[in-house]
Amino acid sequence: MGLSTHPSVVTMPETGQPYPSIITFLSSRFPGIPRDVWETRILEGKVLDEHSRPITLNTEYTPLKRIFYFREVTVEPAIPFTEKILFHDDEILAVCKPHFLPVTPGGKYVDECLLNRLRRSTGVEDLAPLHRIDRETAGVVLFSVNKRSRGLYGRLFMEGRVEKTYGALAACPPTQQPAFWDVADRIERGEPWFRMKSVPGRTNARSTVTLEEVRGGTGRFVLRPHTGKTHQLRVHMSGLGFGILNDRYYPELQPEHEDDFRTPLQLVARMLRFKDPLTGRDREFVSERPLLWDAPTIPAENGSPNNTEPTGALPPGA
Repeated sequence: MGLSTHPSVVTMPETGQPYPSIITFLSSRFPGIPRDVWETRILEGKVLDEHSRPITLNTEYTPLKRIFYFREVTVEPAIPFTEKILFHDDEILAVCKPHFLPVTPGGKYVDECLLNRLRRSTGVEDLAPLHRIDRETAGVVLFSVNKRSRGLYGRLFMEGRVEKTYGALAACPPTQQPAFWDVADRIERGEPWFRMKSVPGRTNARSTVTLEEVRGGTGRFVLRPHTGKTHQLRVHMSGLGFGILNDRYYPELQPEHEDDFRTPLQLVARMLRFKDPLTGRDREFVSERPLLWDAPTIPAENGSPNNTEPTGALPPGA
């Protein structure tokens, strides 16, 4: 069994009265975990309030308060690809994450996440991610090493002072010419809860999308998100009619299945650039992980993945 040594956190959202019980909330928020499992965890003192005190089955639901718990999984999938440290000093750690590896513990992943791998390899227990990219996405992720300077670097992301560039491949009509789009809309959670959607209302998400080249039925895009909503680039690309290759969520949710390591999502966080709040120096970190466009097929032996990131095969006509 995988058991996290660091707590995860969930916030009880605002909801209409009468409030649900905490166990009802946890069961609905995490449908993959049976209600009796939550009951056992609570009775064993494994679910805590904001003051690190174990809650009970009778603890009242309080909107906007946080609950801390320790993730447990019976069988944890192994992700057979490695991360690469790009930079490490006393303040920050920049890493290139492989596809399929989550940044933090989630779902059926506890030890197999970037955060816990880095804690083991660097010996720095107090690491904290300053932003997130999706499990399916590869590329640059920045971590805070020093709790005292963490807020300075975190504000860079909160205030939109980090320049981000992504590369993507998407299905594209062979006659499509290079083009540019400035996409601005409102993104909110849809159904199921992990899938986002564009809705009417005040803009909270903005991206610029550049189609640089088309080969057959595949387009190569450069994406620059100017805000940081969950799945923002995937939603915006889908809305433009260019679903990113191998995307299981957009434009249509695909049936759940085990990861196919030969077909990674064709989205890579290529570059992070910002002015260091402590030194005033310009910082730039770049991922060299390939898209299918960039690299040849590397066949797996006997159907097993290679120990380096797979490149798969180009779609027909690419």
